[in-house]
Order: sequence, then C-alpha cells, then structure tokens
Amino acid sequence: MTGQHDSPTSPRPVPGTGPRPVPSGTQFPIAHGNQRATVVEVGAAIREYVVGDRAVFQSFAEHEVSWAYHGSVLVPWPNRVRDGRYEFDGEKYQLALSEPARLTALHGLAAWQRWELLDQSASSVTLQFRLLPSPGYPFHLDTVVRYALGDDGLAVTTTSTNVGARACPYAIGFHPYVWSGAAAPTGDDAPLDACTLQLDAGRRFVPDERLIPIGADDVEGTVYDFRTSRSLAGVRLDDGFTDVIADAEGRSSAWVAGIDGRSVQVWADSTFGFWQIFSGDTLPADIARRSLAVEPMTAAPNAFESGEGLLRLLPGESVTTQ
Repeated sequence: MTGQHDSPTSPRPVPGTGPRPVPSGTQFPIAHGNQRATVVEVGAAIREYVVGDRAVFQSFAEHEVSWAYHGSVLVPWPNRVRDGRYEFDGEKYQLALSEPARLTALHGLAAWQRWELLDQSASSVTLQFRLLPSPGYPFHLDTVVRYALGDDGLAVTTTSTNVGARACPYAIGFHPYVWSGAAAPTGDDAPLDACTLQLDAGRRFVPDERLIPIGADDVEGTVYDFRTSRSLAGVRLDDGFTDVIADAEGRSSAWVAGIDGRSVQVWADSTFGFWQIFSGDTLPADIARRSLAVEPMTAAPNAFESGEGLLRLLPGESVTTQ
C-alpha cells in the first residue's frame, strides 16, 4: 500500500485546540429593515427572530442545544405516532420511539439532522435535507425550506419531493415558540398568563394520556374556543385543533398578543388543516409558560396510523407549502 505522508516538519492538529463547534451548527443570519433572524444548520431551525426591540420568537443561545424542537422543521411527520407503528401500502413499519415516556415517535426525522445550504442573500436563506431510507421509514425524500424576510414579516416556503422509487407517506409541520414578552427577552418579561390567543379552528382533538387523539369535539362553549381572542391566564394547552377557518386566500392563522397590545400572527396556507398549541407548562422552570408553541401541521396528530391529513407522494411528486 502506498500513500502520501506528512513531512517531519508538517504541523499536526492537536485534538481539542480548535474552535469549539456550535451545537446547532452553522449560523445563517438574515435581515430586512428592522427585522433580523438567525436560521441554523441543525433542523433548519429558526434560532431567533427579532423585530426592532421585540423578540417575535423565544430564542435559544448560540451555545445551547435547541430545546423542545424550537423553531424546527417537522418532516416527514409532525406530532406523534402511537407506539411508532404504522402501516403503509400493506406493509408494517416500526419507528424509533423518540418520546420514550409516552412510547411515541415524535416530530419526524429531520429536526436533529444537518441541513445543507443551497443559497443565502442578505434577507433570505435556503436549506435542503435529503432523508435517506431507514428501516422505520424506507423512503427517499428531499425537502427544501426557504426563509425570507420582507415588508410583511418572515415567510417560510417548503417543497418536499419523493425522489425514491415508490410512494411514501408524508406530512410536515413547524414549531415556533411565539414570545410572550413586550420586548427582547429578559428575566422580567411578561408570562404567558398576560397574553391572549386567537386561533382559526373550530374543533379540538380529545387526547388520551399519551396525547394521541381519541376523538374530536366542537370548541364552542369550551375553554378551548379561541375563535375570538381570549386570555391564556391559567389555561394549559398541549392540544391539536382542526376544522380550520380560512380567509379569502385560504389561510388560517393564530394570533398571540402581549401586554403591550402588539400581536404576532402565524399563518399557514390551505395545505395546513391542523394546529397544535403548546403552552410549555412541562418545560424547565426558567422557560415554562414564557412562550406559546404555535404549530401549523398538514396532518393530524398520529396521522401515520389514522391517515387523517396524510399525503401519499408518488415517485417524482412534490408538494409545496407556505
């Protein structure tokens, strides 16, 4: 065997002496006017989004690991799959149980993976993730996400393509934590109890003890009726909603308003027929009920088992969402 060797005088790297890697990978900052955001390599997550002096999303620090899927792209399924088991086109599959306490497979396969940079400008960044076949999901899926800041705020566009040889089950969701304070986060900002929520959805999934739907009820007359803005004081939420109420452009929205009267709107196009709202009560004490996870989803919780909202992508077929 032959090879090229360093000369005796060539410097050799000393383990542990280089720059320490950032847990969320490469940072991709973008800006427009008084808006700035940082998208990260791991999970294509939005680590921070700030308008002026107001943090729109609760951020995590550059030296921290993203907590609770903060800002991540949830693909090829959002939410939970009961026991990680599902059947597709007559074959049975077993996913890894990424939420062991509830024996579920949670939030897809891309949130802790590196995404590849395709393009970046001053105000936008585009990343791609190629999901290779695995025993629990033996399908080949490419997903491209583009984040762009403009006069109307932050726009997120995704395109997923089945690049494999057979059909695959597919859904997607997003996991931003909308900040509840009136300004950039400090220890003195307002708790979630001082905020209000409005949500364009008419039915709530009734969950079992593992947060898997066992039915759905009309929200009218219940604590879960947020069709008009209501206080979040004392309301604990980790609930899925459907029967979305679309505007003239087919979009449904959630609005979170802080004590300063300003609100954040999260909207999703007609592909997203479902929302999950999480008030963060079970998070560590320093971040519990500090922000609201507002999660648009193209399929229901446990859709890999129930099929509700699940798409069947044929080879070469793509789906684009915004």
